[in-house]
Amino acid sequence: MPTPTKGPRLGGSPAHERLMLANLAMSLFQHGKIKTTETKARRLRPLAEQLITKAKRGDLASRRRVLAVVKDKDVVYTLFDQIAPRYANRPGGYTRIVKTGPRKGDAAPMAIIELVEELVVSEPKANKKTAARKSAQQDKVEALAPAEETPASAQADQDSEPPVSASGDTAEAREDSDEAAEAREDSDEAAEAREDSDEAAENNKA
Repeated sequence: MPTPTKGPRLGGSPAHERLMLANLAMSLFQHGKIKTTETKARRLRPLAEQLITKAKRGDLASRRRVLAVVKDKDVVYTLFDQIAPRYANRPGGYTRIVKTGPRKGDAAPMAIIELVEELVVSEPKANKKTAARKSAQQDKVEALAPAEETPASAQADQDSEPPVSASGDTAEAREDSDEAAEAREDSDEAAEAREDSDEAAENNKA
């Protein structure tokens, strides 16, 4: 007969209870804190602290034991490389339980179980090829920017030139018409002078 676990039963079979606690521990290590019932929080706290203690050892055997409970490798990586080093000088008490009052509907007592220190998840390192590609694209954009600005500035200069006023064109046209009229008058006078000279010549002959 299996040894009964300490604390209240969570319902279902023992296997279902182990899976439930494993999922709660995985969510706790992934998010830093979770909200659940007080009963589940009390059952989760010793399991989570045991897993953190094993992660502080950092050896392969401890990693395999943690993987037997928490199946997600990403969460195990976070536990060993980010959570455990923060508690290197702490002998225990890695979690706390904060009561939040009854739940609406069934009035079940709720609580928040969280890690004592705030979890800061580090961003994955960017690939060197990706970083080089981004820098090359930025250089291309910077090189193309002045070339695109030059035609725009030339067009702006053309637009800024003052347009020729229509009144100026009209005045020039008037001057040209006046000159043409004077030339016509001169030609008429010359024709009259020729006629006078022809008449005088005929009179002399007579």
